Amino acid sequence: MNRRMRSYYYALLGAMGGLIGWQVSDQIGLSFSSNLYLSEAIVGALVGLCVGLFIGLTEGALTRNPVQAVRSGVFSGVLGLGAGAIGLPLSEFLFQSVGAGITGRALGWGVFGMLIGLAEGIVGKSQAWKGMLGGLVGGALGGVLLELMHNRLQDPLTGKVAGLVLLGASVGAFISLIVVLLSRAWLEVTSGKLKGTEFILDKFMRVGGPSVAIGSSPLKSEIVLPDPDIAPQHAMLNGNGMSFSLQDRSLSGTFVNNKKIERIQLTNGQKIRMGNTDLVYHEKR
Repeated sequence: MNRRMRSYYYALLGAMGGLIGWQVSDQIGLSFSSNLYLSEAIVGALVGLCVGLFIGLTEGALTRNPVQAVRSGVFSGVLGLGAGAIGLPLSEFLFQSVGAGITGRALGWGVFGMLIGLAEGIVGKSQAWKGMLGGLVGGALGGVLLELMHNRLQDPLTGKVAGLVLLGASVGAFISLIVVLLSRAWLEVTSGKLKGTEFILDKFMRVGGPSVAIGSSPLKSEIVLPDPDIAPQHAMLNGNGMSFSLQDRSLSGTFVNNKKIERIQLTNGQKIRMGNTDLVYHEKR
């Protein structure tokens, strides 16, 4: 999944989450209680669970990392459940009590998107604030689109379906888009089974931050490369606040610009080879 296609897939799975969220709430029944806010909280929780789950699955699924997909999907789904339970009643409160109109709806759904973005930041490879910013923008825009679809289409049910699909797509797209636009360092796979995939490294760049392992095992490495000639934990990346150093941990060796290394400070554009897989290190200052 390269950075240009990343937002497309996030939008697609977010839209699927919105559609399934509507189907689940519709099958159970959209009115759960005589209390408007309690009913909205339950509907919002169901929609948030589905949107969060599908957005959370995206990166792990596309990088063939089932462990990350399950972990991210479950965590994002649970946080999405809470986000929906807060965001939808909040938008209703702003709409009903304060008279904020469509702006109130947008703010409520913005909170919803922000919490889903927080989940992506926690379990993903970028800083949490970038995911939250993207989710806030996407949720607010999606909330406006939801209201427009609900009010403009003659069939209210069709409007609600279209609106929730657009909401999920908007949240997913902007979470990814902001992360991509503000990313400072990433690895691009240029050969092998994941050719074209890019792994964003921002979360690991700070001084004293966690190291990131590169290898073939989803249980032992954060960046997983499906190559039988790569060790389960082949190499480690360590950030210094501005860039990364790369340390070999394998028996077969790690090569940078065709030279075998034990440890090296990476610079923009350097080519890395592990097993039969080639990567390029990118960074922006």
